[in-house]
Amino acid sequence: MIPFNRTCKEIAAILVAREDRALGLADRLALRLHMAMCDACPRFERQMLTIRNSLVRWRNYTDP
Repeated sequence: MIPFNRTCKEIAAILVAREDRALGLADRLALRLHMAMCDACPRFERQMLTIRNSLVRWRNYTDP
């Protein structure tokens, strides 16, 4: 049986891992279920997206 009741700490690790690799079915389902019930983890995901987008803009920055 695959545990779908993951902790916020486990979900944060899955979100970080998703940056480097494709998630398996069990992780995707656990992530979707947890994100529907938790307030903090979607906020953490948005923070990660903000950081990623900022780094992309910084890498592509040219001095005027």
